[in-house]
Amino acid sequence: MDNEMIRFFREGSVAIPRLLLTSYKTLGLNETEFMLLLHIHSFLEQGISFPTPDEIAARMTISSEMCMQQLRKLVQKGFLAIEERMDDNIRSECYSLDPLWEKLIRAVFQEQKQEEEQEEQLYTVFEHEFGRPLSPMECETLAMWMDQDEHDPIIIKAALREAVLSGKLNFRYIDRILFEWKKNGIKTIEQAQQHAKKFRKNQLKQDQPYKPTVPIYNWLEQS
Repeated sequence: MDNEMIRFFREGSVAIPRLLLTSYKTLGLNETEFMLLLHIHSFLEQGISFPTPDEIAARMTISSEMCMQQLRKLVQKGFLAIEERMDDNIRSECYSLDPLWEKLIRAVFQEQKQEEEQEEQLYTVFEHEFGRPLSPMECETLAMWMDQDEHDPIIIKAALREAVLSGKLNFRYIDRILFEWKKNGIKTIEQAQQHAKKFRKNQLKQDQPYKPTVPIYNWLEQS
């Protein structure tokens, strides 16, 4: 038993970039393609640069023929490359995952660019609604909503709109809206709109004057 455990640990482990684990769907990879690329990554770390479809399929639940089709598809989609190399004047082929890493890096930069653009638009929208430049404290609050509280800029815009409709355009009121939405698990604009609509409806009921259900007897009308 001990020898088996020692052999198990000697086999090592495969390091999977967390970014790849959380972004493969965004890149356009399905689970089969993702696992296939991970197995190739594992083979490369073991020093096996060009595993056969049979060797890869033996680790998966797909046939060798299906593995071949998926490999061809990954090459066509630009996630995998087959390169030639020379070792001691002997030409051989090997897999390269450089195209995958390049796609992942571009996706990260694109996501960062979109986030920066959304932040810039958010500041502009707030300044437009307030009719003035935001103070340093207000800018810090906006940044805190996004970075610390992890509110989506779209949700923050929705909270701003709700504050405008309520006639309470101030950061404390907007912060309260965001707090309530987060507490109620609201993460999409549709959920925010439904919650706001329900809140305004309840508020309207509370603001209506009291009307007794029992008719009041008017003594002045009696003869």
